[in-house]
Amino acid sequence: MQKNKNLAYLFVLSLLLFSCGEYQKVLNKGTSEEQYKMAVKMYESQKYSKALRLFEKVTPTYRGKPQMERIQFMVAQSNFNVKNYAQAAYYYDRFTKSYPKSSKKEEAAFLSAYSYKLASPRFSIDPTDTNKALESFQSFINTYPDSDKIAEANKYYSELRTKLERKYFEIAKTYYRTADYDLRNYKASIQAFDNLLEDFLGTKFKEEALYYRLKAAHDFVLKSTDRRKPERIEAAMKAYQRLKKSFPESQFMEDSDKMVATLEAEKIRVEALIAKQKELQNIQKK
Repeated sequence: MQKNKNLAYLFVLSLLLFSCGEYQKVLNKGTSEEQYKMAVKMYESQKYSKALRLFEKVTPTYRGKPQMERIQFMVAQSNFNVKNYAQAAYYYDRFTKSYPKSSKKEEAAFLSAYSYKLASPRFSIDPTDTNKALESFQSFINTYPDSDKIAEANKYYSELRTKLERKYFEIAKTYYRTADYDLRNYKASIQAFDNLLEDFLGTKFKEEALYYRLKAAHDFVLKSTDRRKPERIEAAMKAYQRLKKSFPESQFMEDSDKMVATLEAEKIRVEALIAKQKELQNIQKK
């Protein structure tokens, strides 16, 4: 029994060695036709990295020929299967543009968007691939409204949009949190929250964004000189009214009311100070 097992092991090993030797021989010295056939064989055997090396070799020879449509799709699929998602997205997209009449165009369009989604990093990192994925899914949704993939495309689009919203929300909060060290960040925070609310209507972060926008405007008033306070108090009050109008039962309303009370007291103090200064100026003129 053990002898049979050893013989079977040796047989499998010899096949593997022969296969590897054959692959290397075709890769290094084979004709373009042999390399193409070997590439397809490797692809169908799910040896995608090996297939890619061969496809890279034969592409110049088959460019413009009927086989190129199949090659380009297999290159995209191979990159996808080895998790080179950014590369896969590029090749799928290139396929849809190179072969607009292909029966695989719809599939490639979806997979291009999906590959960009998989390449998209966590929300805190560069959103380039997230934006590309959003654009690709939107294009797919517009182009193939009756596709059996439309529900999936809409789901992924929503997930990516939320990821992007969260990124810009966290950026705005970071400006606010660092404003104690750099007062310019109050303005940057307010602008960033405004951009979020304008660019992502109906964002799930709207209530919290309006609250933090008010908080930034409130704190900015308290850190400002008396000369700057009147206009900034007015801006903060408008931020409060916006929050109250949008979310009258907001979880942040109690704290927001306290901020407004502080702003109103500060407004009274500053107005009294300004009135006194004017009175002194009038006396001096006399």
